Amino acid sequence: MSSRLPELPAAFLGAPIAHRGLHDRAAGIIENSRAAAEAAIAAGYGIELDIQASADGEAMVFHDDEMPRLTGRPGRVTDYPAAELARTQLIGGGETIPTLAEFLALVAGRAPLLIEVKDQDGMLGPDVGPLEARVAELLAGYAGPVALMSFNPHSVAALAEVAPGLPRGLTSCSFEDSDLSLPDYRLAELANLEDFERTGAAFISHDHRDLANPAVTRLRARGVPILCWTVRSAAEEAAARRGADNITFEGYRPAGAP
Repeated sequence: MSSRLPELPAAFLGAPIAHRGLHDRAAGIIENSRAAAEAAIAAGYGIELDIQASADGEAMVFHDDEMPRLTGRPGRVTDYPAAELARTQLIGGGETIPTLAEFLALVAGRAPLLIEVKDQDGMLGPDVGPLEARVAELLAGYAGPVALMSFNPHSVAALAEVAPGLPRGLTSCSFEDSDLSLPDYRLAELANLEDFERTGAAFISHDHRDLANPAVTRLRARGVPILCWTVRSAAEEAAARRGADNITFEGYRPAGAP
């Protein structure tokens, strides 16, 4: 790993970041879709997107680890090869699931990309690596502003190994209502961001409802960039901006886009 941590580009501290793209199901624009990316670009926002792995190890732009909510199909994303996922319709949008390669080619540097690698271990544990390596491979040579993050600290550490030149961060929250079957001490460590240093993280993206967390305020006092998720109103935004440097949002239009 490089001894000098890559910094989060200034682009991520400017215009608000559209959560899973600028999606609007009523308008037929589905989360993490090509249309959601284009809408965010047109409005001047950054784009947050999620990555899951196919059965054959391809990086797919998809949030859930299970298929039904967004596609109506049974099973998990990892049950299907990439070619089949790429033919799978997203409910209500007339689109199919994009690969990360497609998404990168579509955006082509026109908006900052905040990429969340979803936990593949199931318990935020150490069974990681192949998806992180594939994401790094696809981002090699990508010219636009990009940053990587994950709830799984082991994933962030893996990203530091395979993509040392790219900024990476921890996605985080209070873990008070977590459905993870982890010991209380581990949930406390996660909530206290105790993995921040060892993972080579350069920023966090934290639950906007927990920005008063002393671990968050300590990092901000050190100059660590604090992003937050997921703001859904102007009132929530006003509160979040007192404790964060930028927001990830959905369900309304922030005024901060150029």
